[in-house]
Amino acid sequence: MRPSMISAALVAALVGYGSTIALILAAAQAVGASPAQTASWVAAICFAKAIGSMLLSTWKKVPIVLAWSTPGAALIAASTGININEAVGAFVLAGGLIALTGAVPPINRAVSSIPTGIASGMLAGVLLPFCIAVATYAVSDWRMVLPLIAVFMIVRLISPLYAVLAALAAGLVIAFTYAGVPAPAFRFEALTLVFIMPEFNPAVLIGLGLPLYLVTMASQNLPGFAVLRAHGYTPPVAASLGVTGIGSMIAGVFGSHTFNMAAITAAICLGDDVHPDKAKRWQVGIAYGIIWMLLGFFGPVIIVTIIAMPKAIIAVVAGLALITPLIGALASAFDAPATRFAAAATFIVTASGIAAFGVGAAFWGLLAGLLVHLMDGLKRR
Repeated sequence: MRPSMISAALVAALVGYGSTIALILAAAQAVGASPAQTASWVAAICFAKAIGSMLLSTWKKVPIVLAWSTPGAALIAASTGININEAVGAFVLAGGLIALTGAVPPINRAVSSIPTGIASGMLAGVLLPFCIAVATYAVSDWRMVLPLIAVFMIVRLISPLYAVLAALAAGLVIAFTYAGVPAPAFRFEALTLVFIMPEFNPAVLIGLGLPLYLVTMASQNLPGFAVLRAHGYTPPVAASLGVTGIGSMIAGVFGSHTFNMAAITAAICLGDDVHPDKAKRWQVGIAYGIIWMLLGFFGPVIIVTIIAMPKAIIAVVAGLALITPLIGALASAFDAPATRFAAAATFIVTASGIAAFGVGAAFWGLLAGLLVHLMDGLKRR
């Protein structure tokens, strides 16, 4: 295997892990996961991505790299009143729906018929509160937060890809020096995957499971397939959805939320500098999978370190990581004039954070947008 493949896979994995691990931990905290369940969550999704990437790349001879659903993690982190068992039930449902989408063309067409503006409006509404938190903490904890933002902005001018990683590194330095957080005790213990019995609460399935499926499909899988096409590959859509969907169901009972096609990090692994022969570039998926396996094994040490950081630093790192996805979601939401009002309705209701009948805001935002879109369609007729 060429050193360039290992280098590309290492960069892609570290960027994917470091830039959003704080968000995964926030999601676990939101649903009341215990420390052992949180460690299992991170390990299970790392192993699932690793196995899925290696399997699909070897099977289809296409350089396929997988990622956890960052918008999905944000959706979970924004949830309230949901316990870990109910969350796992939603994860299993979302994974099953992804697999069905790959296997049943009518379901694929039904999902594809949801206007892009509305789906993007829902995603933007989920992401907005996390980005607003950056400004909030910049006032309440400015001594810790402003230097962190400064590092992010400076590195962003040089290399946007590493800006969040740099912010995370700065956060660690600030936490264990200025903030006086005691260094955690590192103990290499045997990694244990914790089985979590899923609880299928209808309100949670509708309010979390369905939106998790939709944001994973609209904001992760579809762009991931587009990146492959842009680099001259024919993406194996059915196989990819089948592997990630079934894999998400299996990993879900160990706490993991959905994983999917990578987009930004995938681009790192698809260039000519990885391998001049496009037909052999699929081997990067093997290197990528091995690195994610290692990240899964060392996850408990990393998690202990990040959890020990002040809440303000974790929230700001997560918020900074979501600014770029928020920009993309807002641009997509309001791109098409015909669906702008419906997208605005979706965005406003979702961002409000309301909950009714035990169902979260993401579902009501989607419903509001679809109703407005239907009314606009009747008017045009």
